[in-house]
Amino acid sequence: MFENRSCVMLSCWAVRIALAASFLSAVADRFGAWGPPGGAGVAWGSLEKYEAYAAKLNWFLTPALVSPVAWIATTAEVLIAVGLLVGWRLKWVAFAAAVLLTAFATAMVVALGPKPPLDYSVFSAAAAAYLLSASAAAGGGSNNLTAADEVALKAREYE
Repeated sequence: MFENRSCVMLSCWAVRIALAASFLSAVADRFGAWGPPGGAGVAWGSLEKYEAYAAKLNWFLTPALVSPVAWIATTAEVLIAVGLLVGWRLKWVAFAAAVLLTAFATAMVVALGPKPPLDYSVFSAAAAAYLLSASAAAGGGSNNLTAADEVALKAREYE
């Protein structure tokens, strides 16, 4: 049915899309794209609510540092999502995603306890990002090619 290389390539592409969509959805929520604060399925709904949550997770920071840290995390999430979607330096972008998710999960555990990061699958997402990075490093994922490029290359093998 599927060759191992094809399965790995398709799985890596699925992980890239899932992680990128998750990062972009979280960023969209901060800007109210999913609805106002308190709306159904809305985590924050505004930058103010997001910064209050960032302050809770980063309780050890002075109030003056909370907003810059929140913006750094938001910027990192957008850049990582774009990198995952285009496949640029995939090994390193996926590793950056894994480190960011691990830091987020750790902050959640310390500030909120173990249940929230487990409920929101933050550890699972981090593990998927680490696996994607390892797969890209081993040549299993697409390092610098988009999935469409790899599918085209794969199709040429059968000609």
